[in-house]
Amino acid sequence: MCPIGWARNSRESHRKMVFSCYNTAMVRFTIITLFREAIEPYLQSSMMEKATRKGLVQFDFVNLRDFGLGPHKSVDDTPYGGGDGMLLRCEPVFAAIEQVKAADPAAVVILPTPVGEVWKQESARVFAEKYPDNPHYIILCPHYEGYDERILSIVDYKVSLGKYVLTGGELPALIIIDSVVRLIPGVLGGETSAEIESFSDGDNLEYPQYTRPEDFRGMKVPEVLLSGNHGEIAKWRKEHSGTTLS
Repeated sequence: MCPIGWARNSRESHRKMVFSCYNTAMVRFTIITLFREAIEPYLQSSMMEKATRKGLVQFDFVNLRDFGLGPHKSVDDTPYGGGDGMLLRCEPVFAAIEQVKAADPAAVVILPTPVGEVWKQESARVFAEKYPDNPHYIILCPHYEGYDERILSIVDYKVSLGKYVLTGGELPALIIIDSVVRLIPGVLGGETSAEIESFSDGDNLEYPQYTRPEDFRGMKVPEVLLSGNHGEIAKWRKEHSGTTLS
């Protein structure tokens, strides 16, 4: 039996408990993937674990293979017109997404793809600021050579992590999730932690920061940061935002 507030994936009850908990105000992520084991450990650690434990976020998994076709549960096929590689087929992808949306029609579908809009800090903020209205994001992790173009008709947001190609969508999914979850109120330690960091205001870079010791191998902390003069410290930080000190 699951502990109160925790849930098992009904389609994979033989697998270990999904590391997620329910709350009346949280952000939900449902990840459709062939390789759950590549994603789950990260979501069970550090800030992702903290956010889950506090009931701020819920992670669920859908195994795309469960919707595969034929005796071998195939999810891919060769492309029309020839060419190398395999493409994800429409049928299993549509079936997986439609099952999730049957329970939550308002769920938003995200597809990591090189043809999408470049993901930025502002993108993550937009997705996080829907909180606490219980947003539900479905992330489809493509694999193989790509996907049938018709799959885009069921996608709400096409997201690009840059001009390069990866083996699958699992790493982009984690980047999207991490960048959103850390902006949910209550996840980071300080109330203003996310407000002053790099890219919190467009393309700004955060000012240089230092901790003990004051002198490390001849590299010293700027005197103004040791002065206790908050006005001068604020001025120094503003002047040095967007730069690095040698």
